[in-house]
Formats: sequence, structure tokens, C-alpha cells
Amino acid sequence: MYKKYLTKEQALQKLKHYCAYQERCHNDVKEKLYKLGVWKKEHDEIIAALIEENYLNEERFAIAYTGGKFRINSWGRVKIKYALKQKQVSEYCIKKAMKQISEEDYMKLLNKLAKEKYAALKADQYLVRKKKTMDYLITKGFETNLVVAMLEKEK
Repeated sequence: MYKKYLTKEQALQKLKHYCAYQERCHNDVKEKLYKLGVWKKEHDEIIAALIEENYLNEERFAIAYTGGKFRINSWGRVKIKYALKQKQVSEYCIKKAMKQISEEDYMKLLNKLAKEKYAALKADQYLVRKKKTMDYLITKGFETNLVVAMLEKEK
């Protein structure tokens, strides 16, 4: 565990490394400050310094997070938006990040996941396959209306 108290400069150095390693949101940085045992009154100053030196940028974080969750984890907009809200990212940054996902790529991914899941359930009967595929896509974070439309089209 860390020693009970770090100076503001030590904490700032640690957090510069923490933010340089990967994009972070303000909430992650605040949690890290608590873990490091930094005095609460110094949190705002440290966060302000990180923003000033461009180590911490919530908009950049939201865009990187959205892109990663979409491309790597195959998450839909609903799940990504919910995760960003959990991290207390501003509505403005969430909207900006969501614009990074092209409608064409989004529908391609939804179609691909629907086909893969449906094909994997070939032992089940038609309605069961359809229901399981729909549940799977909704838990992945895709909008219910898009999922229903996609499965109706596949008939």
C-alpha cells in the first residue's frame, strides 16, 4: 500500500503517469487520488493541473472509450452510453463520442452479431432462437427497435 500521505508534487507525478498510460475520465482520477491518500483539498488543484497540461481530457476519453467498446467489445450505443454515465462523463462528451460511430458500421456489426448468434443456436426451434438472439443483442447494448427490425428482416 502507499504511504499515508504524498506531497502534491508526488501525487501529480504519479497521476501524470497514470493518465499518460491510457485515457482516463475525471472520476477515475478522483478515485486514484483517494487511493493514494491525497488530501481532499488538493484534489481540485491536481485535477486542474492535469487538465491544463492536457493529461486529462474528458472529451478525448469519451471518444477513445466509445471507439474501444464498439470495435473491440462489440457493444451497442445503449451500453456504451450507460457505461459513460456510470463514469460521470458529461452529456456533451457522450453525444460527441457517439457521433464517432458511423451508422453504417453500427448496422454492419448488429447484422453480423445477429447472424452469428442465430446460427449458433441451430439446435433450438425458430421462436426460441429468435428470442435468445434478441436477448443477446439487447444485453450487448443495441436498441430494441433496431434489434426487432433486424430480426424481422431476417425471416
